[in-house]
Amino acid sequence: MTASYVFRNGSELLARCAEHKMTIWEVVLNYEIQMSGSTKEEIYKKLSDRLHVIFRGIDAAIENPELSPSGMVGKSTPLLATAVKNWKEVADGLLLNETAVRGMLGAIATGENNARMGVILAFPTAGAAGVIPGAIYGAMEKFKLSEEKLVEMMLTASGVGIIIANTATLSGAAGGCQAEVGSATAMAAAALTEVRGKSPETTLHGASLALKNMLGLACDPIGGLVEVPCIKRNGIGAVFSMAASDMACLGIESFVPFDEIVSAMRSIGDMMSPKIRETALGGLAVTPTGQKVAKKMGLIQLGSNPCSK
Repeated sequence: MTASYVFRNGSELLARCAEHKMTIWEVVLNYEIQMSGSTKEEIYKKLSDRLHVIFRGIDAAIENPELSPSGMVGKSTPLLATAVKNWKEVADGLLLNETAVRGMLGAIATGENNARMGVILAFPTAGAAGVIPGAIYGAMEKFKLSEEKLVEMMLTASGVGIIIANTATLSGAAGGCQAEVGSATAMAAAALTEVRGKSPETTLHGASLALKNMLGLACDPIGGLVEVPCIKRNGIGAVFSMAASDMACLGIESFVPFDEIVSAMRSIGDMMSPKIRETALGGLAVTPTGQKVAKKMGLIQLGSNPCSK
């Protein structure tokens, strides 16, 4: 009988890890082999190619910064890049360390490259595409990770993403930004934890600590664009994933199990008003600033403006 690597939730993923005496990334690799029929070498090649897409997207925004067509974003990447380049000069005035700032740079550069129609990897979505690249960009320098280790991080993150996609949603339109940046933060936290040699259980605690603290996050893009607040939210999400991973690595556990957190996220998304689920009809999208942008873009703003009352 062929061994099964299929899992639908966190409990089953941990069971597969125990059954096969494997890490999460190893189970996910074998899951992909089993589900797609691809070889290990083919999967590594595909992920390596996608990893290079991540780095090219970050480098493009750093090397050639420019405003997005809307004019809302494009100024943050050069500020962060300058801070990283001149770290010794700015370090004393900042609370976060270089790894965290580098993580913000990777995340925001990805988002700003996307906003100007550059090529990105939607991992897991375009709106949350910066979190995992940011986590990878920070961790690879800190821990001197090889490309093989970075691919393993992508596999670990994918395992968490598979669970969320199959049992809840990764869509902002269906679940708000908790389902996009929240899910990406959980995926990144898991990757950052397992790449440091922690157990599958500890890895899922990292994902849990990240996701449960993103519950209820609205998706309220100004002008309906994946720019504000999305891009800076990705930058903070990357740092947030580092905090959750560090807590897990220190032995801090999530009181609520991962599967229950994912279920809670789904139910919260179902309860959310459609106005804060990617429609740009509520939240930041209908602030005076949001209304000005919508008017400038020639959009008819149907949402009420709570700030005008």
